[in-house]
Amino acid sequence: MKSPEGGSTSQPWVLQFCHGYDGPFLDCARQYAALFSGSQYKVCTVYLTGSPSDEVVRGSASDEVVFLDYHSRDIRGLKLDAIRWVRELVSGREFHFCIAHRFKPIYISLFATRLPVIGVHHAFGVYQRKMRRWFVRRFRARLLLLGVSDAVRDDIGRCLPGWDSAGLATLYNRIDVTAIQAEQLTREQARAHLGLPRDAWVVGNVGRLHPDKDQATLIRGFAAALPGLPNGSVLAIMGTGRLKDKLKDLAMRLGVASQVLFLGQVKHGRRYFKAFDVFALTSDHEPFGMVLLEAMAAGVPLLSTDCGGAKEIVEGIGPLFPLGDADTLATVLLELSHLTEADVQLLRQRMLQRLNEHYVDDAIRPLFFQILRESGRVS
Repeated sequence: MKSPEGGSTSQPWVLQFCHGYDGPFLDCARQYAALFSGSQYKVCTVYLTGSPSDEVVRGSASDEVVFLDYHSRDIRGLKLDAIRWVRELVSGREFHFCIAHRFKPIYISLFATRLPVIGVHHAFGVYQRKMRRWFVRRFRARLLLLGVSDAVRDDIGRCLPGWDSAGLATLYNRIDVTAIQAEQLTREQARAHLGLPRDAWVVGNVGRLHPDKDQATLIRGFAAALPGLPNGSVLAIMGTGRLKDKLKDLAMRLGVASQVLFLGQVKHGRRYFKAFDVFALTSDHEPFGMVLLEAMAAGVPLLSTDCGGAKEIVEGIGPLFPLGDADTLATVLLELSHLTEADVQLLRQRMLQRLNEHYVDDAIRPLFFQILRESGRVS
């Protein structure tokens, strides 16, 4: 664990407190640090869990990065030593407010400091627990809650009836479109790397093999559509999980085992999205869906279930289908398989426009500071 260092008392700082940097959360830290690029603020990002890493330091886009180096199993309950550490850090600098990702960093920040706290929520059901509801109400005067989608924001609102609307808002996740596009391989390169047929029509899916991702419906829909899809069409699924054997058995029973390819865990998977002709997300109430933004950056047509945060991304630029409805999914796949090159080019233009309007730092930055001003929590 790194000890807090002194800093100029006149330099304004923002404290960003993250639960960890696993999965998408390193990029979440980058996103919020990037909001202060070119501003008067410096950003100190603190990770509650995770060992020190030079790669994480570089990826955090912050002026300082600190690793508390707890293990996940060690952070149950109220972490008094972490609270003392954060209190000591804050006392040595002019911190104006704190951005805390997920509930544990939110409550540590509220206990440890008197700063306004912006609590960023990346999942549903955070305030289903009675004690959590009691806790945030106690600190509501200096707590602004953000959901990464309207769906997450509305879920928070249902759990916290009476919470004033100025203290609850949506701030979408975003990506660095230029950086992602620069690392994405060409269609031919990506297919060669993944071992996909060079000329096949490929439906792509990325996610844990878990009931929440509902790849079973995707396999059923693909099997139903297959007779009408281009010859040699395949479904390629990136990811691992406890349902792998069951999903393989399902493909076997439906007679499509040779057309459903399980690619396993693919490091830096977004680099290979151009291998797909369609990107399908079949999740049950996805809080947001970063993979959709990455697929949009690759110019891949989308389809998604009509629930959760994914709906907000895809609606208007791609078809939606009811959760678990394999028949409608099959119809959608057939429609997408008949898109002309001109249709796809038009879709790519619309997806890029959508990204630049709603899911990049430059578009979100003024909205972020507007939310702060209007909340009354942050001066």
